[in-house]
Amino acid sequence: MNRIYTRFLKAIAFILLLAIQAKAQTANPAYNKTLADSLGADEYGMKQYVLVILKTGSNKIADKQKVDSLFRGHMGNINRLATAGKLVVAGPMKKNDKAYRGIFILNVKTIEEANGLLDTDPAIKEKLLEAETFIWYGSAALPTYLPNHEKVEKIKI
Repeated sequence: MNRIYTRFLKAIAFILLLAIQAKAQTANPAYNKTLADSLGADEYGMKQYVLVILKTGSNKIADKQKVDSLFRGHMGNINRLATAGKLVVAGPMKKNDKAYRGIFILNVKTIEEANGLLDTDPAIKEKLLEAETFIWYGSAALPTYLPNHEKVEKIKI
């Protein structure tokens, strides 16, 4: 009889736990389905991106004009990808002991798609920079910060 009673109590406890968890996840009254769908959000308002860490590359170019030209191309490519909605975050890193130079968050779902975009960057193509790529899960609203950045950017890069 004790075994049956113990199983019954465990079943009740399990049902109560499920009920508590279900109650903890409540609907968001500010939810905007149209916006969520347009941004590709899942039910948690999140989606998959590719995080890119740029490192100092293996190609050591001595010609300063060539290096400057490659970095101008790099910046132009960043702007092109941002305008196309493929790049949602980009920025340099402070000098560090890992030779990390900057990051990108690309608005793509796969490493293969990210690699296709990275191949369009002249500094990466010439191995002045090298890229490490990772699947990253973040807010689907991340791309919406770019229009606001333009409003706070006093001097354009």
